[in-house]
Amino acid sequence: METLKPIHISSTKSDLSEKLTSAEMGKLWATYMGNSMGKCILSYYLQHVEDDDIKNLLENALQLSLEILKRIEEVFTKENFPIPQGFTEKDVNLGAPRLFEDQFYVHYLKYVSKAGMSIYNVAVPLVYRKDIRELYLYCMDSTMVLMEQIKDILMNKGFIMKPPVIPIPDKVEFVHQDFLNGFFGHVRPLHALEIAHFYDNIENNLASKALLIGFSQVAKNEKIQDLFERGRELVTVNTESYMQKLHDENLPSPSFRDDLVTTSTFAPFSDKLMLFHKIDMFSMKLRSFGNSVAVNGRNDIALLYTKSLLKNSAFVQEAAKIAIENGWLEQPPRAVDREKLASG
Repeated sequence: METLKPIHISSTKSDLSEKLTSAEMGKLWATYMGNSMGKCILSYYLQHVEDDDIKNLLENALQLSLEILKRIEEVFTKENFPIPQGFTEKDVNLGAPRLFEDQFYVHYLKYVSKAGMSIYNVAVPLVYRKDIRELYLYCMDSTMVLMEQIKDILMNKGFIMKPPVIPIPDKVEFVHQDFLNGFFGHVRPLHALEIAHFYDNIENNLASKALLIGFSQVAKNEKIQDLFERGRELVTVNTESYMQKLHDENLPSPSFRDDLVTTSTFAPFSDKLMLFHKIDMFSMKLRSFGNSVAVNGRNDIALLYTKSLLKNSAFVQEAAKIAIENGWLEQPPRAVDREKLASG
């Protein structure tokens, strides 16, 4: 039995002759940039993978990125939209020595797949043109299939620990005045959503820290190398504070993945690519912190996430300034500058 009744509306409102909206342009541009970067990174990972299951996973992820890039290029070409430069073979050295162990590749794929899904699921309700709608439904569905493959490998190979288990409630209850307490008076235990978001943020940060360790080892520009090292310290402090909240409740947390980085100092990626990657992923963290605050109830946790958000925002700002200084930051599609037109 179908849950939803089909709705048949005859309309010519959505057809391929419609102009792209700002939402469609912006999401297509961001999706292209992210998958352009992913194509380079996954191609390099495939040069140094020994586990057959993980190799198949990387090949699936790469093929998905290539298919998404192809579909977006077709739209851009049809619309006479300039195809972003993104990242090319100049941004990756496939002959560079191994920088990460096989296990890291699986954690990395989960890390970036979550970021991709956050773009796609925001796009789906915002895009209206039929071909763009279908593109994002394809992106979402395919990435969800990939995520299931990632989780299967993580679990079957013992690479990951599930989120903490807590007791099933005995009955329905309503909160009391102390629900928001975090610093004074009776502080209630963490509820399930707070635990889930701590786990999610910890998991993201563990992959982020390992990536920053590797990037800081191979970055050529001293300013960028210093930024990566400070980013690693920031992620470490944030992660340990989230872990402590779980440990205070006698709940376990995942362990660091620092040992999955090799000692190589030979750069497989350009400084431009690595810097964009961290701008992109730290920006995604900001959304994650917002989601975490939205389901939280305790004042101490809200303050913790607010501090994380401010510090991560400062990192993104500094990284963006360095990218701009080097002429690396591409301009997303933008509205008309009417004042400039008037003054011209």
